[in-house]
Amino acid sequence: MDKRIFRISLTAALAGFLFGFDTVVISGANQPIKEIWQTNWFLGDSIFTFHGIFIMSMALWGTVLGSLFGGIPTDRLGRKKTLFWIGILYFASAVGSAFAPEPYSFSLFRFIGGIGVGASSVAAPVYISEISTAQTRGRLTAMYQFNIVFGILIAFISNYLIGIIFDESIAWRWMLGIEGLPALIYTLMVFKIPNSPRWLLMKNRADAIVMESITLLGIAKDRASIHLEEIKIALVETTEKQQDSLFSGKYNKPLMLAFLIAFFNQLSGINFVLYYAPEILERAGLASGESLFSSISIGVINLIFTFVGISLIDKLGRKQLMYIGSIGYIISLAMVGWCFYSGASSVLLLTFILIFIASHAVGQGAVIWVFISEIFPNKVRSYGQSWGTGTHWVFAALITLLTPTFLDAEIGIFKDNPWPIFIFFAVMMVLQLLWVIFMMPETKGISLEELGKLLSRKNERSK
Repeated sequence: MDKRIFRISLTAALAGFLFGFDTVVISGANQPIKEIWQTNWFLGDSIFTFHGIFIMSMALWGTVLGSLFGGIPTDRLGRKKTLFWIGILYFASAVGSAFAPEPYSFSLFRFIGGIGVGASSVAAPVYISEISTAQTRGRLTAMYQFNIVFGILIAFISNYLIGIIFDESIAWRWMLGIEGLPALIYTLMVFKIPNSPRWLLMKNRADAIVMESITLLGIAKDRASIHLEEIKIALVETTEKQQDSLFSGKYNKPLMLAFLIAFFNQLSGINFVLYYAPEILERAGLASGESLFSSISIGVINLIFTFVGISLIDKLGRKQLMYIGSIGYIISLAMVGWCFYSGASSVLLLTFILIFIASHAVGQGAVIWVFISEIFPNKVRSYGQSWGTGTHWVFAALITLLTPTFLDAEIGIFKDNPWPIFIFFAVMMVLQLLWVIFMMPETKGISLEELGKLLSRKNERSK
């Protein structure tokens, strides 16, 4: 693997670090905000709480917007410029949330950060997949997921340390504001990465500009001209077949694959566990400080097994990792449900939650961003990525929005014992396993252009 391509991919993947940090840092501010601003009340006669909508899920609705429309700037402005503006959004959100005087302005800045998260889940995987080779694409694109879980771990550690240093009344502001520093560093680093050669060619830029981008990737000049011609030939071969819009019917196969992997990703309950980890662990019998500390173990396991997933994704393939993850999901979620139902010890419950996190890291966590970025042809890749990530974030937002209605210790439907929530997620993972067995294709080791033709061919045969 070329070291320069690795460094460039890592820089783009740092958007994932801010993604992970931004989405999980709210878990440490959840309870303090609920107490300080008294946000835990139902909106009229609905099942939705003010806290669920304006505090916990507002960032995710921004993420939905960013992911659904992130394909537009990714396609028109380019992958690099979009990544730069994502850094600006992260920085503004961190500083604004930290200084917010009341819940409404707080929600606005969280929403802005969510737009950055959603757009990054479109732009970063697309950029990395386009600058990498078929042999390294899985590992390089999966670095985005690695940075997500690394950001999650750092957020958990940051929340814990800040909770010790500062009084609870202001600690949550530091938890949210500290993100501004890595956001600023990331924004400056993006200046140094080149544009995607594939995007430049799709926008009919001069060969000299494309060649400059290819050489900046570390490809030798004699090999760069060959690489340029290979991309040109592939684009010519696929352009005539890709004039229709994403929803013309020609891309039904990749659209369905992207929807289902994103749907099952969230119906595993992963964001439910990550966002509400301290509260779930408190319900299991751990004290507030212990639950924050135990949340760090979730981040550590997530990081370790993401390494495992990244190391295996180009060896075993995407489908094999999904097999492993699905089986681990089913067993661990069923056992977490049993632990709550039977009143088992908090240590045993935490153990199965960690097995659940490990299953996610090896399976869905390692695969989803790679898989969605691979299955759409060049001409519609950024918009296809928006479709897949948009699906992911719509369900993430809905689950986060509804969680207080079911989990909250005072007003939740399952306030006495949340075991049915985990059994529901386990059943959904049985359905995921069936999808993997009968519908999911293997994509490892196949070029992006060949994948585009392969899936389109399958789709045309199915008509």
